[in-house]
Amino acid sequence: MTTLAAAMATNAEAIELELDRLLPAAAGSQARLHAAMRYATLGGGKRLRPFLALASGALFDVPAARARRAGAAVELVHSYSLVHDDLPAMDDALTRRGRPSCHREFDDATAILAGDALQALAFEVLAAPETHPDPAIRCELVQGLAVAAGAAGMCGGQMIDLEAEQRRLSMDQVLELQRLKTGALIGFACEAGAILGKAPAAARKALRGYAADLGLAFQIQDDLLDVTGDAALTGKDLGRDEAAGKATVVALLGAEGARARLAELRASAHGHLRGIGDEAHLLREVFDFAISRLN
Repeated sequence: MTTLAAAMATNAEAIELELDRLLPAAAGSQARLHAAMRYATLGGGKRLRPFLALASGALFDVPAARARRAGAAVELVHSYSLVHDDLPAMDDALTRRGRPSCHREFDDATAILAGDALQALAFEVLAAPETHPDPAIRCELVQGLAVAAGAAGMCGGQMIDLEAEQRRLSMDQVLELQRLKTGALIGFACEAGAILGKAPAAARKALRGYAADLGLAFQIQDDLLDVTGDAALTGKDLGRDEAAGKATVVALLGAEGARARLAELRASAHGHLRGIGDEAHLLREVFDFAISRLN
């Protein structure tokens, strides 16, 4: 049985190569834009979202090349979101993945354009026949990523997050924020493999339930690291949520209460996967990794 560490390392290497191939070379009159796109995307990150697409796809015999393209599209959207999230108008972050954030390495305008171009490239990748020969499947992927990334997903969550600096959120509002800002994209990554594999409705429902728990748990662990983590390990500024007065699960429940919530989410996520069988062992291990990681 493949270990999670080995599987994630293999996937990260393959996704890095795929992203390098998909991103434009830093040349020509758009060289600065291309360089910023590559800077923001290559050479870092856990590549968790592409791994989820690959792991879920493997449950339904999806060819790895197709799952990698879907995973790369999700990673392009994730990278764009980090570029924009780090801007002075948003979180004003100085570092990302242990180096200057994109707008500091280049400039604000270039960073904005790089994020826009990364998002556009993601949909170009999903719409291409190489991702799946069936145009209906490609359309479903495009629609799913659009919903996960837009006002009903990641962007909507970011808006709530910005407003949280001005008002106190309830626990239900914090959970909604995290479901949208982090969970929506993770949810699509999990379901992308099922879409590519034309999985039955029951399996897709189980994956959606698992992904909802994973997305929330991933964000709670991020919030814990923002309070208790080591900047040398996380590779980004810490304490920003507290400084901005943002409501988080950690702020509302305390560190121990947040960890108790993670344990509840773990039990729920593993329960959702029970109907899929032993083949989902990597997804179970991913959840445990997500709530114990240090970066």
